[in-house]
Amino acid sequence: MAVIVSLLRGVNLASHHRMSMPHLKAVYESLKLRDVTTLLQSGNVVFQSNARDLPALARRIEKAIEDRFGFPAPVALRTTDEMRQIVAACPFASRKGLDPARLAVTFFPGDAVAIVCDGPEEVHNGRREAYIYFTNGFARTKVRTPATGTARNWNTVRKLLDLAEEMESRTARPPR
Repeated sequence: MAVIVSLLRGVNLASHHRMSMPHLKAVYESLKLRDVTTLLQSGNVVFQSNARDLPALARRIEKAIEDRFGFPAPVALRTTDEMRQIVAACPFASRKGLDPARLAVTFFPGDAVAIVCDGPEEVHNGRREAYIYFTNGFARTKVRTPATGTARNWNTVRKLLDLAEEMESRTARPPR
């Protein structure tokens, strides 16, 4: 059974597209996903599934969310291995003095859309993610995330990976 990280776009931003995490968890559980765990209030969910077709699973989750909450919430799914690769591939990871609060990863449901910026931010586009270092912080950025992408700061990305790995290690242990 695979451990999967789910990232929703555009939920719980000020008064926009509000949802409680217990209700979101119930939506995932209604789809027969196991060990559903949420992180923070921004639409981060880690769960286990036997699903092999992740794009189809993402569509099922999106439909269930829209049916339950009445608005669309695009979903990007990543396996634990993919999350490890995303963290390992970070082009800023070895930078001295890196402020993780200024680093974000934008996740795309499919292939990445190139993010272009004419400000001081540094952008590295990948296959399904884009890494952005906000030199002057998030407050005055000129970067605009394309409509299908959802960004998470580096600390959240690391916490999601930790949560997924911990869930994976629990399921890998033989029963006593």
